[in-house]
Amino acid sequence: MPEVDGLWGPLWASGSGGSQIALLALLVALAVDHCWGEPPVRWHPVVWMGNALGWASRRWAPTAATVGPDWHSFWWFALVWCVLVAIVSGSYVLLQGATLHLLRDSPAPTLLAGALLGLWLKPLLSWRMLRHEVQAVEAALGQSLDAGRARLAWLVSRDVTTLDAVQVRESAIESLAENLSDSVIAPLFWFAVAGLPGAALYRLANTADAMWGYPGLRGSGPSARYWQWAGKWAARADDVLSWLPARLTAALLAVAAGGLPLRMLAREAQQTPSPNSGWPMAAMALALRIRLGKPGVYQLHATGQASSMTDTARACALASRAVTIPCLLALLAWGVLAL
Repeated sequence: MPEVDGLWGPLWASGSGGSQIALLALLVALAVDHCWGEPPVRWHPVVWMGNALGWASRRWAPTAATVGPDWHSFWWFALVWCVLVAIVSGSYVLLQGATLHLLRDSPAPTLLAGALLGLWLKPLLSWRMLRHEVQAVEAALGQSLDAGRARLAWLVSRDVTTLDAVQVRESAIESLAENLSDSVIAPLFWFAVAGLPGAALYRLANTADAMWGYPGLRGSGPSARYWQWAGKWAARADDVLSWLPARLTAALLAVAAGGLPLRMLAREAQQTPSPNSGWPMAAMALALRIRLGKPGVYQLHATGQASSMTDTARACALASRAVTIPCLLALLAWGVLAL
């Protein structure tokens, strides 16, 4: 058992024992997600993060637009973001360090540490729920367009009231591709880079972007807040932390699809305003040979076919294969280290 108490950093840096712990944690986290899904809301750490971000929003976010730069809001919410990152990542440093320390003299320290770290990692990623929500949009569309729009509103922040059936389906498939990166591949990537604290830091940053990273008004009535400047730090931090995972997700989708033209993928990915979300969405569009887009903003693979009801199932199957690839690689690496 490696001496990695209070670790902030990659488990594999501690040698083969640390690598085996990390690989087992990844496999356990995905297995628990597959079998049981999300923990209860009251015990979910990402829900706690959202509650803390929401509290800060209600207390300090501007309720009116400003003329010119609002540096006070920018720097104040940058400070709030940093404080929350320190609390969250620091908590996971202690959690990871305590887990490894307490189990180092147990009968099977590597197996037990990997299993327990996998349980701690699971709430920081979510594949089963994402797939279920996307499938639920398609099922709701089968009932009526209004039902499909209402279900899609659970997944996306865009206005769904004017979308037709094809656009509702496109939005759901786009959300599947984008959140495959944000909710699955990116947490696993940052776990590999910096252990549980890295995965937790990313989930906080991504949740902050989802709640604060808006170019203007969000909400209505007394709850309306202006994020043009208050949310800039959160948005840019998420852009930086998601840069590599988004491209890795596109690569995994390309492999799962049997290969994609890389130049076309790069060109299509640049159509979106986001520097990252276009990559997995473009890979999904090219792999399924369909059009995806946001009305009036962008269109990916414009020469593709309009999506049909079978494409949601195809998209979920493709994403499932992409998630399977890290599992297979982890199993292979485990076998090599066990020799």
